[in-house]
Amino acid sequence: MNNKKVVKMDMKQYGMFFALIAIYLVFAVLTNGANLTPMNINNLIMQNGYVVILAIGMLLCVLTGNIDLGVGSVVAVTGSIAGIIMIDMKMNMWVAIIAALAVGILSGLFSGFFIAYLGIPPFVTTLATMLMGRGLTYTLLQAQTKGPFSESYNFIGAGFLPSVKVPFGDGTLDLISIFVAIIASCLLIFSEIRSNAAKKKYNLPINPMWQTIVKMAVMLFIIWFFFYKLARYKGLPFVLLIMVILIVIYAFITTNTVAGRQIYALGGNRKAANLSGIDTNKVFFWVYVNMGFLSAIAGIVLAARNGSATPKAGDGFEMDAIASCYIGGAAVAGGAGTIMGAVVGAFIMGILNNGMSLFGWSTDIQKIVKGAVLLGAVTVDLLSKRKKA
Repeated sequence: MNNKKVVKMDMKQYGMFFALIAIYLVFAVLTNGANLTPMNINNLIMQNGYVVILAIGMLLCVLTGNIDLGVGSVVAVTGSIAGIIMIDMKMNMWVAIIAALAVGILSGLFSGFFIAYLGIPPFVTTLATMLMGRGLTYTLLQAQTKGPFSESYNFIGAGFLPSVKVPFGDGTLDLISIFVAIIASCLLIFSEIRSNAAKKKYNLPINPMWQTIVKMAVMLFIIWFFFYKLARYKGLPFVLLIMVILIVIYAFITTNTVAGRQIYALGGNRKAANLSGIDTNKVFFWVYVNMGFLSAIAGIVLAARNGSATPKAGDGFEMDAIASCYIGGAAVAGGAGTIMGAVVGAFIMGILNNGMSLFGWSTDIQKIVKGAVLLGAVTVDLLSKRKKA
């Protein structure tokens, strides 16, 4: 009986990986393999880097049972600040980056203060910051595009890490990408072995062998597919390094720190969290400050990717970030969700966007499909919880 329960829980946890592969294969068939090319895999990562960054921060907001509607506007404002400093003021790119990060943190402080200490609902506060941020962007840029930026700055969003290429087939193969794939595979296997050892030590049920094999095979396939495709192109994008660093840091924070446990406790039951001694106002405050900080990073990456700052930058990004969290398994009411789930959800959204564009669907149809996927993910989650209840 215990084993059956473990199977259901584990398959739900990793079901999103199967969904990611299934969606990708559907578009591989529809586009005659156009989404399988090394160039397209590279574009998929670069085009969704800033969405992944936003989804990481948005997950913390979602864990509290709320969202942040202002992130797209903060992305636009921070990108415009960087552009004005570099283009109009002719200052160093590092000054522009520091200024953009400072503006992002200030926006987070602004939202966090109204939400945590004045008790204004997050939906209302972030709706206001969305409107003010977009208006501020148009005011700063005067409806103009600032660019082009220097190659050094563009490297952040469009550059590649050093590579070691050798002849392979009809092209080349980057050995650094292959080495990273080996390291990632070893870490994944080591993590699984360590997890099973901990379960044995504390007499906890261990997942059936077939389930472990299927799970590991799927995850290893994803790792090697992506890294092999990158190795066949130009190697590892710099934005991938930024993503990995943020994923590792925030995964550690949410699973191994007091601050992370407090966020889950707040989302699970705020009254109980208060009674247990958690300063929930403080938790709310730093969650939204953190969202402003990550929005600034996304703004810097987007501006570097585009090579310019535009008034329309970040338009609709808040919706992709929110959808990524819910598609990745975060609970609508808060208190449940993982960083990896949000990242996988972001890539599912990215694969949908990429595949539909390659297939030739208009942006209007794409919005309908993404809305349906989001509604379906939330509906399945809520229905499954009702059955358990």
